[in-house]
Amino acid sequence: MFIRRTARRTAKRRDARLLSLLGAALLALVVTSLPTPASAHGVAMSPGSRTFLCYEDMLASGNQMPSNPACAAAVQESGTTPLYNWFAVLDSNAGGRGPGYVPDGTICSAGDRSPYDFSAYNAPRNDWPKTHLTAGSTIEIEYSNWAAHPGDFVVYLTKDGYSPTQPLGWDDLEEIQTVTDPPQRGGAGSNGGAYYWDLQLPDRSGDHLLMIHWIRSDSQENFYSCSDIVFDGGNGQVTR
Repeated sequence: MFIRRTARRTAKRRDARLLSLLGAALLALVVTSLPTPASAHGVAMSPGSRTFLCYEDMLASGNQMPSNPACAAAVQESGTTPLYNWFAVLDSNAGGRGPGYVPDGTICSAGDRSPYDFSAYNAPRNDWPKTHLTAGSTIEIEYSNWAAHPGDFVVYLTKDGYSPTQPLGWDDLEEIQTVTDPPQRGGAGSNGGAYYWDLQLPDRSGDHLLMIHWIRSDSQENFYSCSDIVFDGGNGQVTR
């Protein structure tokens, strides 16, 4: 009798260990199958990029739908997931390539090669959130450093004659600055942390677009950031 009871206890302990191991394996399988956020981040926070300002607009609305019509149309097309990943307009294999590699009309979505669907943020329309600036003035660029990496920031501005209601092409853009490894402030891994540097704006008037191409020097991963601006004597005010 004693031997049978001991055998039963041993069998129960063995079964409990097997169930515990099985549960741990299932938990590991579930965790590894969950989506993970992008490991690096990169769009302009000032002047704010389309994804960043639409994200802020969505949060301010309190109902998962931005009030800005262009942002709302983008959410209706691709949902809110891209906005919660506003920093991930990236191509993991770009390797510094821009013109001739990223197709015209897809510059603001990293050539549609991001892990998230940013294609709606290429829409040619004049009602995206805008930052009001003064031509010839010097502004401070702030660019997310959520995951900090060394590299170059190539700044482009649209040329005279640019129309926001036409698809953006590389021929519309003029390179106006390159900055290597600018300083940072704020903690990486937060909405407020950023690279920063000064940019003197050229002579322009009316609606324009500022595009920043972040070329990592430690990886083939690149980021493409589109900020809608208007030269009307403003000092950084944002119209959403």
